[in-house]
Amino acid sequence: MQTKRMTFSSRWLPYALLAPQVLITLVFFVWPASQALWQSMLREDPFGLRSTFVWFRNFERLFADPHYLDAMKTTAIFSVATTFLAMAVSLLFAVMVNRMLRSRDWYTTLLVWPYAVAPAIAGVLWWFMFNTSVGIVPYMLQGFGYDWNHRLDGTDAMILVVIAAAWKQISYNFLFFLAGLQSIPQSLIEAASIDGAGRIKRFWTIVFPLLSPTTFFLMVVNVVYAMFDTFGVIHATTEGGPARATNILVYKVFRDGFVGGNLGSSAAQSVILMAIVIVLTVIQFRWIERRVNY
Repeated sequence: MQTKRMTFSSRWLPYALLAPQVLITLVFFVWPASQALWQSMLREDPFGLRSTFVWFRNFERLFADPHYLDAMKTTAIFSVATTFLAMAVSLLFAVMVNRMLRSRDWYTTLLVWPYAVAPAIAGVLWWFMFNTSVGIVPYMLQGFGYDWNHRLDGTDAMILVVIAAAWKQISYNFLFFLAGLQSIPQSLIEAASIDGAGRIKRFWTIVFPLLSPTTFFLMVVNVVYAMFDTFGVIHATTEGGPARATNILVYKVFRDGFVGGNLGSSAAQSVILMAIVIVLTVIQFRWIERRVNY
């Protein structure tokens, strides 16, 4: 089998083609990350007029702080719940829409619209629906004997932010799941149906294993989304409360740095958060990807 090699008229052309992407990576990722790493080793006043190099003392104080450890636990619960809910609901919608023939495009358009909503706007929408004074959801829950109050109950607040964050991500997951379902050969499903396999058995033994590459990709994307891109949802709904019940790591970085003025601790928290996401991504590609069938 012969392989074709691309040749360029100039030896500098490949470097010129790569230069824009490399420049963007350096400016918007490498440089901010290096600045955060440097600032995490400094102790600065809120006005940035005086700084002291303290090595890893900011990291030591963080891991000795019970509030920071609680924020890590809260982030783990929030990330797992948001990822599971967003992927489960989007997979259900994709399976239902994939069975439609005439109205598939119409339903697809309706389900994609929420992705255009900003995270802060999504948080405000769900905050209004769950508002204890004017929200329709607490009014309906009172009919079942449940007194909803996310301002006082930490569990209610966590449920609210998980629903709001997952709703924002469902459209993105839905598109990929629907594309994955449409790429599965119908002959395999028809053969299993002829052999007597029901809908549930066909889904778990044929459809879902063939969706494993899509599921793995979306799991990585959703974990990163839950840990980084949900700041707007938290800020618009609960602001980390009540009693830090929804104070995830990315929101604690904001509270300690921009509100509390502790810039060194905030930078250290951002470095730890970035390291956690990198480690989780490596673990997913190292161990979970082995069970993916390409």
